[in-house]
Amino acid sequence: MNLVWYVSYGSNLMEERFHCYIKGGVPIGSKQAERGCRDATLPRDNRGCTLPYPLYFAKDESKWGKGGVAFIGHDQDTREQTIARQYLITFEQFVDVVEQENQADASGLSFDELIEKGSVTLDDGWYGRVVYLGMDEGYPKVTFTNPNNVGTDPFSPPAKPYIETIAKGIAELSYSNEEITTYLNRRSGFNSQAEK
Repeated sequence: MNLVWYVSYGSNLMEERFHCYIKGGVPIGSKQAERGCRDATLPRDNRGCTLPYPLYFAKDESKWGKGGVAFIGHDQDTREQTIARQYLITFEQFVDVVEQENQADASGLSFDELIEKGSVTLDDGWYGRVVYLGMDEGYPKVTFTNPNNVGTDPFSPPAKPYIETIAKGIAELSYSNEEITTYLNRRSGFNSQAEK
């Protein structure tokens, strides 16, 4: 069994929302039911972490409503501290999560190829770039993001239900309301009216 840390920086920061990708169901605030994973075993562990990649909001409408969703840029930047949460699941569950995020077939996603190359891009999906982030306690850390790098797609402020879900997830990691507000306000696209 290949266990991996799936690292989330968007709505899956909220544990209950991520469990919908594992067990199936409609997340609070979303318009779409998730089918769940073939293996509905809940994560063996989860914890907060940070990523040295810039977080931004782009695209125009999703299952959360009109507005952007969260992505990370392709290039590391040690000045960036994107708040994230990592869940210990099987690689097969991770593939199922990738498919649900992209409404696309990810059955050809290879664990060995991902580790060797550092990233693999699927044919379809907003989150079609799958990224290897290194090791933690003997397990690989993996995530996914936009195949287009930051700045390619126009920034777009997120839908209210979506950002509320992210904020709840960050709060679960013991950040204060003030810290959450400050953090989100500094992300590209969050206040994109001021960036136009």
